[in-house]
Amino acid sequence: MDAPSPDDVTRILAQAACGEKSAAAKLLPLVYDNLRALAGSYFANERGDHTLQPTAVVHEAYVKLIEGERADWKDRAHFFAVAASAMRQILADHARQKRAAKRGGGQHRVTLLGLETPANGESQIDLIALDEALAKLADAYPEQARIIEMRFLAGLSVEEAAHVLGVSESTVERKWRMARAWLRRELSGDAPV
Repeated sequence: MDAPSPDDVTRILAQAACGEKSAAAKLLPLVYDNLRALAGSYFANERGDHTLQPTAVVHEAYVKLIEGERADWKDRAHFFAVAASAMRQILADHARQKRAAKRGGGQHRVTLLGLETPANGESQIDLIALDEALAKLADAYPEQARIIEMRFLAGLSVEEAAHVLGVSESTVERKWRMARAWLRRELSGDAPV
């Protein structure tokens, strides 16, 4: 089977956004491998006995995206940016539930590609701390938080992120640098109180 073109995916996303039930069934085979790879990247540095598996994250995120509120998908890149955000939320919620189940539960840590190693030398970051930091970033700088999700979590290029946001590539690059610096400071514990 030939790989679907971005236009095919965009067309089917538009149909799904209009509520066409058969579009969701057509869409999953076209995006599944990409969603699975995205979920797999979250699990690349996780322990082997993790209770949540990439396939489960893909299916939960897909259901959330397709059956949730009707979305106006601009295109394939926009869909994957939102999918990355949904997966992050699913994993953070799962980590919170695990932590709550254990008194003083352990930390759920992930490696952040695209962010330099924090000053403390650790290359892994608590997933709950990341989720909380991204929420704080979104409160103060919503577009920078979206750029972090698109570039870092969904793996979109600067060009794709600029297209989704409707801004120039230089704007994305500038805000990407600012957001990375803000996030590094926040996660290193050097942020002002």
